[in-house]
Amino acid sequence: QVQLVESGGGLVQAGGSLRLSCAASGRTFSNYFMGWFRQAPGKEREFVAVISWMGGRTTYADSVKGRFTISRDNAKNTVYLQMNSLKPEDTAVYYCAAKRSVAITTRSSEYDYWGHGTQVTVSS
Repeated sequence: QVQLVESGGGLVQAGGSLRLSCAASGRTFSNYFMGWFRQAPGKEREFVAVISWMGGRTTYADSVKGRFTISRDNAKNTVYLQMNSLKPEDTAVYYCAAKRSVAITTRSSEYDYWGHGTQVTVSS
């Protein structure tokens, strides 16, 4: 089992920044690919970003490319999502997820463990 706890969400004005954190406990953190997803009211959960075991590979959704950066610190069992130039359409509950795999995937169904989410609200 892997337990994931997100933090860092909040209310920010358009153009602002936030950094989300996801602290993991349980199994060996560095064995897992880590992803961020988000879900806005009335919409399906969507992929945001994913990072490989040691951080050498990352993939982003087109909607956040160039604005968001995913990173991880395996010594701290934590993955981060730095969000810059935020837009109102980034408003959502953000979830981190863990997947034991050898391949990058953007499909939420392939992730094994999920956090409870943190709310991000961007005002216009």
